Amino acid sequence: MQMVFHLGVHGTDRDRLLKTLLNNRAALQGIGTEVVTPNRHRGLFDEALASLNGGTATPEMEQIMMDAMLESDDPKRIVMSTSTFMGAPGRAVGRDGLYPQIGMRAAALSRLFPSARTEFFLAMRNPATLLAEVLPQFSGGGYDDLMQGNHPLQLRWRLAIQKLVRSVQGRRLVLWCHEDVPLIWPEVVRLIGALPDGVPLAGNMPYMFDLLGPSGMEKLRAAMAGRDQTNVAQRRQIYSDVLAAHALPEVLEQTVDLPGWTQGLVDQVTENYRADVAEIAVLPGVEFILP
Repeated sequence: MQMVFHLGVHGTDRDRLLKTLLNNRAALQGIGTEVVTPNRHRGLFDEALASLNGGTATPEMEQIMMDAMLESDDPKRIVMSTSTFMGAPGRAVGRDGLYPQIGMRAAALSRLFPSARTEFFLAMRNPATLLAEVLPQFSGGGYDDLMQGNHPLQLRWRLAIQKLVRSVQGRRLVLWCHEDVPLIWPEVVRLIGALPDGVPLAGNMPYMFDLLGPSGMEKLRAAMAGRDQTNVAQRRQIYSDVLAAHALPEVLEQTVDLPGWTQGLVDQVTENYRADVAEIAVLPGVEFILP
């Protein structure tokens, strides 16, 4: 059995993956994949993790959790998606930088189901825009409290992912950049759900709708009309062309309005992010979805 955790992170998904998977529930059930919604596992996992206190679930505990959260009898693949796997928004930054507990949290989740093959999926995001999304959701105080003494240039994804790779101990780890999602969304969904290429995918353009609006989506559908046999590269090229011509101007640029941040600092953080992504994409043990 495969246990699949989509870890988020904050400010990347907004339940789009969960909604897309549920839109394709019948097809997924046909191949043995069950999607478990957060309301069926959140309290269950919290209680189990607290009782284990760093330990590993027994076969009896595994079975109790399975019976409580599953609807089908014997699924081959169980998929869960929620940003709360990474904790509250304030957990995005700690004293040791960006997502310092990411490895510990993934390891704890894997210990809930030691008999299963555990897989982890994660979207990264430019720390500049990530902080701009997280700060309004942060209930622990203001900007200084969120940053916990870190300078923005200390928020490096390569450090967080290195911790994650060490903690998952050879388990499958699939990563991508949130900024690339409009072009790679069908591949993300199919990999998480183990949905074969030949099976139609419903509701596979939520990010494109956000970027294009109704009018732009009409242009996209017209461009895709009669192209049922397009491969991944061809589809991405069509998407790119339509985005370049018809994307809504107000959604292409995100304002980073954070205390003390200048455009120069945003540029530096962005450059660090790009360098980290290039390093992470070739890390042993990482599957990286490139556009």
